Amino acid sequence: MTDRSLIGKTAIVTGAGRLNGIGAATCIQLAEKGAHVFFTTWGVYDKEFHEGNHESDAEKLLAKLREYGVKASYEEIDLTKTAEFPRLFTKVIEKAGQPSILVNNACYSQNHSWEELTADVLDRHYEINLRATTLLSIEFAKCFAGKKGSIIHLTSGQSKGPMVGELAYAATKGAIEALTVTMAAELGNKGITVNAVNPGPTDTGWMTEDLQRVLLPKFPLGRIGKPEDAAKLIAFLASPEAEWITGQVIHSEGGFLRQ
Repeated sequence: MTDRSLIGKTAIVTGAGRLNGIGAATCIQLAEKGAHVFFTTWGVYDKEFHEGNHESDAEKLLAKLREYGVKASYEEIDLTKTAEFPRLFTKVIEKAGQPSILVNNACYSQNHSWEELTADVLDRHYEINLRATTLLSIEFAKCFAGKKGSIIHLTSGQSKGPMVGELAYAATKGAIEALTVTMAAELGNKGITVNAVNPGPTDTGWMTEDLQRVLLPKFPLGRIGKPEDAAKLIAFLASPEAEWITGQVIHSEGGFLRQ
């Protein structure tokens, strides 16, 4: 029997510009459960940092989503422009309905040595990974008019071990865990749950064959993580079955061994 537990709900998913990414997989999982979906893209970032390892076409994702009989729309938006957030939510309401699910998937990641870390590099990570995530969530809560809502952040398990060569990313994404716990306490009285998902190493097109050979023995379940793995958990956290789960950081890494 098909699970359509999100019929009548509207979800916002940020950073869904790549068809092989977690954002797109999340949109599809939510639509499969009956939710209307509004997603954001930012092609400038995808072209700069993912050229050659992804398929990017928002119109293709729209077509996939509409196959489930739901409303689907998107907007190309620079999430560093926080003054645009109220207008974004107005457009979401017009195109897809009053949102009750927010998935903060968009991120900024640039490899660098610690010697290369500058204020500019740190600020670019902070603007997307922490500032946009926080302020989008606040705007969502201000607009929320239902009884049950869900905010799901994406993190990368920074509390479980170092991420050498990604100091700015580790610092800004690591802050998401603290944000999740406090935001859950702040927004609980509005009926909004707040959780974070760490999907672990996930093949969204960036893994070379050599890297996969190195990582594969670290997964006890015998395979590399897929975007759908994270997307299924996110969709569950947005469902009525997860209404008693809040303030949690869920490390859904397939048992990934860090040693």
